[in-house]
Amino acid sequence: MENPVVKVEHLYHRYSTQWAIEDINLEIEGAGVVGLLGSNGAGKSTTMNIICGVLKQTKGKVYINGVDTLKNPEVARGYIGFLPQKPPLYPDLTVNEYLNFCAEIHWMERKSIKAAVKRVEERCGVYHMKDRLLRNLSGGYQQRVGIAQAILHDPKFVVLDEPTNGLDPNQILEVRQLIQNIAEDRTVLLSTHILSEVQAACSSIKMIEHGHVVFSGTVEEFDNYIEPNTVYARFDLPPTIDELVALPGIRRAEFSDDHGVRLSYDGDRDTIKNMIRESVSRGWEMTEVKTEKTSMEAIFAKLSGK
Repeated sequence: MENPVVKVEHLYHRYSTQWAIEDINLEIEGAGVVGLLGSNGAGKSTTMNIICGVLKQTKGKVYINGVDTLKNPEVARGYIGFLPQKPPLYPDLTVNEYLNFCAEIHWMERKSIKAAVKRVEERCGVYHMKDRLLRNLSGGYQQRVGIAQAILHDPKFVVLDEPTNGLDPNQILEVRQLIQNIAEDRTVLLSTHILSEVQAACSSIKMIEHGHVVFSGTVEEFDNYIEPNTVYARFDLPPTIDELVALPGIRRAEFSDDHGVRLSYDGDRDTIKNMIRESVSRGWEMTEVKTEKTSMEAIFAKLSGK
């Protein structure tokens, strides 16, 4: 059986006397984008830094492509590409000089460096900027160069920490498309506080709160973590509140305007079907009905205990 790209077993870490994370267990496998969520101080950055080999855990095991990061750290790191929240750029180097320098840090074979640098420059859309100083690039292009260094050595696992932080909307769209392109043939762990970014770019989510994994599943499972159980309806000849709450399964109703009403119900689809039938038989003339989705922010707040 093929090893998962990342496997974390009973991971703990303590700063002085305080535990930052306790008994973290997770697996990541297959190509795609995995969102890593968590409040400030939840233990997300600690977990990410341990996985990337930046920080040594107090106890527990991390395997990258089946390699123990403590027993064979150099081999394990060879499978990892990492972009910190602030790209580690040298402003007085050109794009080409910087990526060649990064290739040497990764101990890439000299004969393969030139082709590898050109490949990532083209893939990340910075080839036409290769002779320009990094200090003279826009934030979006600097971020692209940061991503280029993370994939330069063709790692199986890429960790991106807040890759769209500080970018304008157009740059965010460009970087998001780049990330999705990269994730076609490797695993990308995307750490971000922007929930819409997770919804747009990720296929699954891992969430850490209070030093523990509180959610691990698909984006769809995250969206449905809280059963919304509310429905919005509009009527040309609206019924009274009393008439609506008298219907089987309707718990509460309130008008948002003269014709629109928001209803809390028992979550049974038959309840909505019955309301539609009642609208026809009683002449309420329903013109719109839709179930309402709980926002990612509300789900995040519930999972984080706030």
